[in-house]
Amino acid sequence: MSSSPSQPHPRSASARSPRRQRGTRETLIAIVLGFEAIVVGLGALTMLGLKALDFVQALVGGGLVILILLAGILWARFTAGLVLGWVAQAVIMASGFIAGAMFVVGVVFTAIWVFALVQGTRIDRANNSHNEIHATGEDNAR
Repeated sequence: MSSSPSQPHPRSASARSPRRQRGTRETLIAIVLGFEAIVVGLGALTMLGLKALDFVQALVGGGLVILILLAGILWARFTAGLVLGWVAQAVIMASGFIAGAMFVVGVVFTAIWVFALVQGTRIDRANNSHNEIHATGEDNAR
C-alpha cells in the first residue's frame, strides 16, 4: 500500500502538533529527579551489597522511590510533581537511618532540588516578563 503524494503521511512532521514549550523550572526539576533516580538505584544496590537490607527490601524500597521520582518527572509542571519531589527528598533523607551515607546524598540532592526550584522559578519569571515587554512593544510598533 502506498500513500498518495497529495496526502501527508500520518507520522510526517507537518502532521504533528507543535510541542509544548517547557519552562526552565520544569526542565531543571526533571533533570534533578532523573539523576536522583539513578543515584537511588545505585544506593539500593549498595545497601543490598552491604547487607543493610535484604533483597526484597532493597528492590521494592528502591523501586518505589524510583517510581515516585519518575512520576515527579512526568508531572513536573503540576503541583503533584513538586509534592512527589519533596516526598522523595524526605524518603531519601530518612534512608540515612539505614545507611549513614544516604544522609549526605539526601542533603546534597535536597540542596540541588531547592536551587532548581528557586532559580528555575526566577528564570521563568524573567523570561515571561521579557516576553510580555516585547509582545507589547511589537503591538505598539504597528
